[in-house]
Amino acid sequence: MADTTYADGRAGIDAGLVRRLIAAQFPQWSDLPVRPVEVDGWDNRTYRLGDEMTVRLPTAAGYAPAIDKEHRWLPYLAPFLPVEIPVPLAKGTPGEGYPFNWSVRRWLDGRLARREHIADLPAFAAGLAGFIRALQRVDATGGPAAGAHSWYRGASLTHYDEETRRCLAALGVRVDARRATAVWETALEAEWSGPPVWFHGDVSVNNLLVRDGRLAAVIDFGTSGVGDPACDLVIAWTFFSGESRETFRAAVDQDAATWARARGWVLWKSLLGVTGSDAALAASDHRVIGEVLADHEAASRTAPPTG
Repeated sequence: MADTTYADGRAGIDAGLVRRLIAAQFPQWSDLPVRPVEVDGWDNRTYRLGDEMTVRLPTAAGYAPAIDKEHRWLPYLAPFLPVEIPVPLAKGTPGEGYPFNWSVRRWLDGRLARREHIADLPAFAAGLAGFIRALQRVDATGGPAAGAHSWYRGASLTHYDEETRRCLAALGVRVDARRATAVWETALEAEWSGPPVWFHGDVSVNNLLVRDGRLAAVIDFGTSGVGDPACDLVIAWTFFSGESRETFRAAVDQDAATWARARGWVLWKSLLGVTGSDAALAASDHRVIGEVLADHEAASRTAPPTG
């Protein structure tokens, strides 16, 4: 879920379409008002349905598999997790000219995680680490193996090797390619060797809801699956710093190889941001890259000798 406001009608989806779909497939809710949410995402359009529900519609074919996946697995995961996650209430089918499955869910109240909304950032970091650890403990038997449906989160970083090296070549002196390549190649070498575990796939501030200053819910499991959990650690650099980062690192309790792969995930994503056209995003991603390079070098200095 991106922290972006879009005009109604993006991707051919508007409130009128949602009303028609509801009337045709769930007439018991047809008298409820439909309105766009104030902050919408890119992968899906989301609308309020009355006061207690939302309607979620994928914007393109690549995002559509998440509807069936979440409908199947969110109710399974929910009892094991320490905070709320989305509750599917109904699954819609293509209709009214709209080509994909879509979902109706219970509305989760809360504010997007921003520092001004969080009472104690280290405590928030510990709470988020607790969510990630709880998610990893859920039995992964039969769960959706990482792949195209998760945009390869949870899979091997080799899927993004060519793209990452292309970004490094394109950026020239804007990024220290030698140091960044060392981070990337270390991440590739630190292959996941454990059993597959559940991962969320997009643990970002735009998918974390806060109530009373504390983590209250985690949303948007569209990139979730079972595989390597390293992708869930990138928030250590994209949001946390100093004490909160160290609290998260200690509480989430992952091994050095997983942290090496996590640095690879955040480097790949940040390089894409730096090469993009959004100046504000590029500046933020450039800062993240600098911190990841420094973190890699600090880890290399403290690593025990091998051999």
